[in-house]
Amino acid sequence: MALHTVLFELGCEELPPKSLKTLRDALKREVEKGLNTAGLNFEAIEAYAAPRRLALEIINVEGQQADTQKRFDGPALQAAYDAEGNPTKALQGFLRGQGIRVEQVSTFNAGKVEKICYFKDIKGQSIDALLPEILQNALDHLPIAKRMRSAISRTEFVRPVQWVVLLKDDQVIDATIQDFKTGNQTFGHRFHAPEAITLKHADDYLDALQAAYVIVDFDLRQQLIQEQVQQLADEVNAQAIVPTDLLDEVTALVEWPVALRAGFEERYLAVPQEALITTMQDNQKYFCLVNGEGKLQPYFITISNIDSKDPTQIIEGNEKVVRPRLSDAEFFFLQDQKQPLASRSEKLKNMVFQAQLGTLWEKTERVAQLAVALSQYTDAKAEDAEKAALLSKCDLTSELVGEFPELQGIAGTYYARLEGENDEVAEALGEQYLPKFAGDDLPKTKTGTTLALADRLVTLVGIFGIGQAPTGSKDPFALRRSAIGILRLIIENKLDISIEALVNLTLAGYGDVVKDHDKTRNDAVTFLEGRYRAKYEDQGVDVDVIQAVQALSPKSPLDFDQRVNAVNYFRTLPEAAALAAANKRVANILAKEAVVEGDVIESQLLENAEKALYQQLQIITPQVQPLLSTRNYTEALSKLAALRAPIDAFFENVMVMVDDTELKANRLRLLAQLRALFLSVADISVLQH
Repeated sequence: MALHTVLFELGCEELPPKSLKTLRDALKREVEKGLNTAGLNFEAIEAYAAPRRLALEIINVEGQQADTQKRFDGPALQAAYDAEGNPTKALQGFLRGQGIRVEQVSTFNAGKVEKICYFKDIKGQSIDALLPEILQNALDHLPIAKRMRSAISRTEFVRPVQWVVLLKDDQVIDATIQDFKTGNQTFGHRFHAPEAITLKHADDYLDALQAAYVIVDFDLRQQLIQEQVQQLADEVNAQAIVPTDLLDEVTALVEWPVALRAGFEERYLAVPQEALITTMQDNQKYFCLVNGEGKLQPYFITISNIDSKDPTQIIEGNEKVVRPRLSDAEFFFLQDQKQPLASRSEKLKNMVFQAQLGTLWEKTERVAQLAVALSQYTDAKAEDAEKAALLSKCDLTSELVGEFPELQGIAGTYYARLEGENDEVAEALGEQYLPKFAGDDLPKTKTGTTLALADRLVTLVGIFGIGQAPTGSKDPFALRRSAIGILRLIIENKLDISIEALVNLTLAGYGDVVKDHDKTRNDAVTFLEGRYRAKYEDQGVDVDVIQAVQALSPKSPLDFDQRVNAVNYFRTLPEAAALAAANKRVANILAKEAVVEGDVIESQLLENAEKALYQQLQIITPQVQPLLSTRNYTEALSKLAALRAPIDAFFENVMVMVDDTELKANRLRLLAQLRALFLSVADISVLQH
């Protein structure tokens, strides 16, 4: 069967840049699905996307579907013919329905019954007939939030359609897609090559468009941008900041990328660089340049969509556009410095944090009280923790944060430094918001750690205290994310404190504002402990490992973490599966039988296997106990792995449920001793293998 190259291109007005890549990938996925459903084999699909087009090249696709046979079932053979061998009414009805003669029928076995059937030959349809519907269906299923319709067309799309190309090798496949008749004419760059281009063959597509100043391959365009940006950064001995989202957006805005380096006055570098970077990235789509230490340099790179004969004009134009934005940031920064950071607390007294919990200043005072209490655990200086807490929300009333909300905390750090605060206090103002998301950095300073922990706890306990715990999808104070942040701050800083102790310290600052301290404590502790699963699953820990530790309800997050790591390591040992199974068996026996308290009576051990297990327990228990007291759970479980052989031998050779009650009681005590030893680390009976 002949194989073909098919080219499909949908030409539009400028497509939304933030979703161009998504549209490209979805179109490819939907067309692949359509071709597979139709039974059309192909080698590959190349997907392309540029500001004014989405395109696909289907390589080595079959010209038509394979011929198939379809079976139509009739009556049972017994009911199809009478005694003389003539067709019955049932068979006659089947023949009429299929429009066939009696000699065209076949039979097949349907279980125990032989039935009449007719195998109808179905000729495969050509790709010319199938493709238009596959493509239209794919376009209809693209993830488009808001579709629009142009005046002459009744079909909707993300942007008005301008042209449609559909070629099979050198032939146009005649069809109407998105109300446009298909053809072989495409268009190049809007300014450099605006006239129509006739494609002689589907294979000519990439070269023809490149000659018309359009790099239609999104990935190639992106690579060219990265290379040009790198070169321009190298020329001034700097590194470009290239966020993935921004790179994707810029790639989606240009057909013919030309990187140009521009500059701005060095005086603006006195402004917090985060404000300058934010405004240049978000508003102008520029790539900013920093030196080896990460300090902003007075340059930026813009990606032009035109290969200008006089690039200096474009550079100067961009410099002119960015200057007022940098001036605004500078103005806000200088205005803010006219007022000391601490004096801004007055405005916080008029800002409501939460109606029942009071103002932002009241929250700040609680955070300060808690930060002082926590400093004994974090090794922060109490006076630094208190000072940082009292200043922590002051920058929210600043002009700079008003204009750039993402600078909350960062602005505070700059102003605190300018006012001569020490590094611990100044850094903590920015670090209080860390971690912002899963996997984000944690605060580096002890004061920052203290403040980050205190701020989250005051919010979480307060919201639980007024009965507004997160429900279903509603979590307006982001308490789920905040709770994982609390666990990370405790565990990764090795703070040895229980969740209940933390909640109690926090409740102390609320006094009568929280009516039911007991309920709040229980709810907040349960909620925080309930976040272990999400935290460890994110790290790739299996659920059964988490459940093995949760069965013991460890009080401190640090202790929980050490146990999880131990169990995670234990399950890699060759003995793990057998020991988990044995523990399950022991747990089941002990669940059904009451164990008579007391020590195992050695003289009542009759079988060699139970004597051997007892001896091993006598040897291993004193080795494991000191490891447990120092929380060296990994080493403890590794030592317990040596019990595999004696446990296996015990279950092979010893009957626990014997008629002799004393013998049975003694064996149950032996198993209880064994089980208790494992349970001092985790319940490994829940491990799945």
